[in-house]
Parts: sequence; structure tokens; C-alpha cells
Amino acid sequence: MMFLKSPFFWFILAVLTTAGLTALGPQEQSLGPNVRIVYLHGAWAITAETALAIAAGTGLLGILSRRERPQRWSTALGRTGLFFWVTYLPLSLWAMQANWNGLFLSEPRFRLAVVFSVAGVLLQVGLTLLARPIFTSLFNVLFAVALWIGLSRAQYVMHPPPSPIFDSGILSLELFFIGILFLTMSAAYFMTRWWLQKNV
Repeated sequence: MMFLKSPFFWFILAVLTTAGLTALGPQEQSLGPNVRIVYLHGAWAITAETALAIAAGTGLLGILSRRERPQRWSTALGRTGLFFWVTYLPLSLWAMQANWNGLFLSEPRFRLAVVFSVAGVLLQVGLTLLARPIFTSLFNVLFAVALWIGLSRAQYVMHPPPSPIFDSGILSLELFFIGILFLTMSAAYFMTRWWLQKNV
């Protein structure tokens, strides 16, 4: 069973397991079962930000050391982080529609996410064509810094300030969210391994 050795298989399995666990998650008094989408949306965003931050760290290491290995990791992590960041957008729209019966497209943090998604995809395509890992590493550093600055300045409107789950004091919610986050992080790890396997 060669497919068991494929990181992409384990990525798909982690995503499917995440979806199944989310569907069985605990409800919340005000949002009811729709809060499960919020859990998934939050874990997905944290996974994207974490992958992009590690991509920046390994990219900086690769630039300073001039070593190819951390630069390859930065390239793979950057693509993984961007994948999770772009796919975070439809989850945001789903959460808005399910919980607030409408799409608030001018919401500051959503608008920021769209801008960075479009810019990130265009730049990653260009960097892939350029095929110079050191430039990709530099981009990953600049992208992560710019994203961190943008998020730190963006207003909270529909997004509650962090961390509403861990500030809730409800252990079942906290443990469930940690479980979802572990699975999404696992999916990101397997996607990164898949990119590395493709010799990015």
C-alpha cells in the first residue's frame, strides 16, 4: 500500500478527520451548532498564520546561512501557509452567513485577508517561475511581517478579540478546539512534506 507513504494521503485524511470532528463538536448557547464553523474557521486561520510565521523563520535562517535546506523548507511552508490562508476565506464567508445571516465583506480583517490572499498567490506564482529559493525565502519574511503588522492594526468588528474560546472558561470547548487545531496543524505538516517531496 504505497499510498500510506504519501504525505498527500495523510493530508487528506487529516482534513477529513477535522471535518468529522467539527461536525460532532459541542454547541454554544447563543450560536448553537453553527459555532462549530467558528471553531474550524479559527483553527484554520491559526494554522495559516503559524505556517507563514515558520516559513519566515526558516527563510531568514536560509538567507543568513546561505543553506539550501532551510530555504526549501521556507518555500514549502510558505505555500502551505498561503493555501490555508486562501481557503480560510470561504470558511469566513460560511461563518458569516451561518451565524449572522449575511456577508459583511467590508469587515476589516476579512478585507485584509482578501488583499493578502491575492498578493500572496500572485507573488508565489512569480517566485515559482523564477525558481530562486533565496528570493522566496525573502518574500516569506516580508510577507509574514507585513501580515503581522496588518493584523495588529485591523479593527475587530465581527471577529471577537483573542481568545474567546480560551477566555470562556469552558473546558470542553477549549479541549475540543485544541483537538481541531492539532488536526489542522497536522494537515499543514503533511502538506508541507508533500511540497518538499515535489522538490520545491
